[in-house]
Amino acid sequence: MQRGILYIVSTPIGNLEDITLRAIRILGEVGLIAAEDTRRTKILLNAYGIDTPLTSLHDRNEMKKSVHLIARLNEGMDIAYVSDAGTPGISDPGYIFVKQAISESISVIPVPGPVAAVAALNVSGLPMDSFAFFAFLPSRHGKRKQLLESIKKESKTMVFYESPNRLAATLQDISEILGDRQITVSRELTKIYEETLRGTVSKISESLRGKKIKGEITLVISGAARDRTEQSAEEIRARFQEARKNSESSTRDIVDALSEELDMPKKEIYRQVLDFIKENPDNKTS
Repeated sequence: MQRGILYIVSTPIGNLEDITLRAIRILGEVGLIAAEDTRRTKILLNAYGIDTPLTSLHDRNEMKKSVHLIARLNEGMDIAYVSDAGTPGISDPGYIFVKQAISESISVIPVPGPVAAVAALNVSGLPMDSFAFFAFLPSRHGKRKQLLESIKKESKTMVFYESPNRLAATLQDISEILGDRQITVSRELTKIYEETLRGTVSKISESLRGKKIKGEITLVISGAARDRTEQSAEEIRARFQEARKNSESSTRDIVDALSEELDMPKKEIYRQVLDFIKENPDNKTS
């Protein structure tokens, strides 16, 4: 008997029009939809005329319920799993279910779609070439400060989810530990009252002072400024290599010129040049 397929289906984080055509088709074709909250999922299904049977799978029953659903998959039934909103497993249940299915050699197929973290990044104006996602910050003050201390030197843009009730306290902790970084606060993404605030931590904290914040919050924080040496290493090596190709100058002369151009100590540039030469034996000092 051919076993069923487990589809991990992303659903809208707010605006119901954000669902993909493929997601609508899959949700209508599978034999069963497992949902984090069947009531919320029912609203989505009704909007698109989908009458596939529903069953619940949430963080309190995921371990036990997954066993039952794996049995149905082994019997040949295709099943889709959806969380309340967005992509399952991203600060939502789904990891255990997927892991168990993989251990049973069941085919697990993603049906991609919205993710609040990515949506907030898109409109942040902060670097997106690499980023670190930390999900929800700890609710306890001490644990939250401990986490922030551990990522003070993280140079990637950072993304967090946060409760509106803790936003003011969290911004205060960020200011004290990470400094007055550039930050965006996005709330109610894709919904009627969608809003994104951009600026320094202090500026946004001041603008929110005394206001009652509602809705789901996504924070995007600029990374720590990288050490100048680390930031310039690739540029030094690239410029040295270019100079060697296009000049008869000695290594020392090139180092002198780079030191002046980059406004960096000759010692540091020479160290990077020597490391480059060691890694590329065809280049020799003069």
